[in-house]
Amino acid sequence: MSEGPFIGDDGALSGLRVLELGNFIAAPSAGRLLADFGADVVKVERPVGGDELRRWRLHAGETSLLFRVMNRNKRSVTLDLRTDEGRSLCLDLIRTCDVVLENFRPGTLERWGLGPEVIRRVNAGAVLVRISGYGQSGPYRDRPGFGGVAEALGGLRNLTGFPDRAPTRVGISIADQIAGLYAVIGALMALHRRERDGRGDTVDVALYESVYSLMESLVPDFDAYGVVRERSGSALPGVVPSNTYRCADGRYAVISGNGDAIYRRLMVLVGRRDLADAPALADNAGRVRRAAELDEAIGAWTATLPCADVLTALEGASVPAGPIYTAADILGDPHYRARGMHERHLVAVTADEKAEVTFPGVVPRFETRPGATRWLGPELGEHTDEVLAALGVSTARLTELRARGVL
Repeated sequence: MSEGPFIGDDGALSGLRVLELGNFIAAPSAGRLLADFGADVVKVERPVGGDELRRWRLHAGETSLLFRVMNRNKRSVTLDLRTDEGRSLCLDLIRTCDVVLENFRPGTLERWGLGPEVIRRVNAGAVLVRISGYGQSGPYRDRPGFGGVAEALGGLRNLTGFPDRAPTRVGISIADQIAGLYAVIGALMALHRRERDGRGDTVDVALYESVYSLMESLVPDFDAYGVVRERSGSALPGVVPSNTYRCADGRYAVISGNGDAIYRRLMVLVGRRDLADAPALADNAGRVRRAAELDEAIGAWTATLPCADVLTALEGASVPAGPIYTAADILGDPHYRARGMHERHLVAVTADEKAEVTFPGVVPRFETRPGATRWLGPELGEHTDEVLAALGVSTARLTELRARGVL
């Protein structure tokens, strides 16, 4: 790897140099995962305002905690890529990096003079990872595409919610984050291939395809048998019993009793040995035909006990089950703490106040060289001077560029 204005530590990806040109969730989530494990990720932001995520879910202060989460362990550099000087400095950064991440609408990099051909000319080994709504080709290529639209087009929205209501969304930016995971997978595969032939590659990740790839047998079942899957609320279609059940205290338990032996233990526990021993219910196919009856039996039992007692009894019977957690429940759970999933960091919560706040831990866990949160998402342009100085840009030149709005 060439020398450049990047840093690293002893993480699994130490020494990997990444230039992130993306905004919002998709590319930044990929950059975050790489940075968590030691890659030096330099995030390029607009000089005025920066990444719009800084102001999403902003409750107080000047930078949202969402931005702090999604951009931890990165260095922030401000560059106006619409200017000749900004593009030139960006190309200097590209010369020294291994991976370039971007999630602009197709054609944007090309209009800025930073397209794949230009990147290859200055760094033949660079892996370019491109995330967009519909991909870099096809009739929808130029359409604007956000995660919610990708969830709809990819098939997820039609399966989410209850059959008597309009389709609903998952409560997080799931399409963007799935695309971010595929972006990381693609980048690492391309880097592995580069070890053999020395050449970089372009990874094309579409939001809708990332969602579609998780739809299991949705399309094959329709194409082969004409089966049209519909919204099924809290139940898992074709897998019985697996549902959400109300307990006596108003809380809910998710119970997955769909393995044959597990099903028998569950039915014995709820006092329905008749259902446990029924030959017609010995396998999943039979249980699917009587799903409503089984749900009613389980629900009648959970309705007599508080949720904690329901879960204790299910654990004793070796039946997979769990509560539906709020943020407060997650914070109080000892297993989260024991696994290091709660990290406390000092962060600005208002313009005038800092406080220790709990942030999510790093996933996945490694036995050696684990990931770590070295710092939270940085202030806008916090690392501009140190990164560009490592390129040989003088203090006087930095002052000049900043005065002209390039930085």
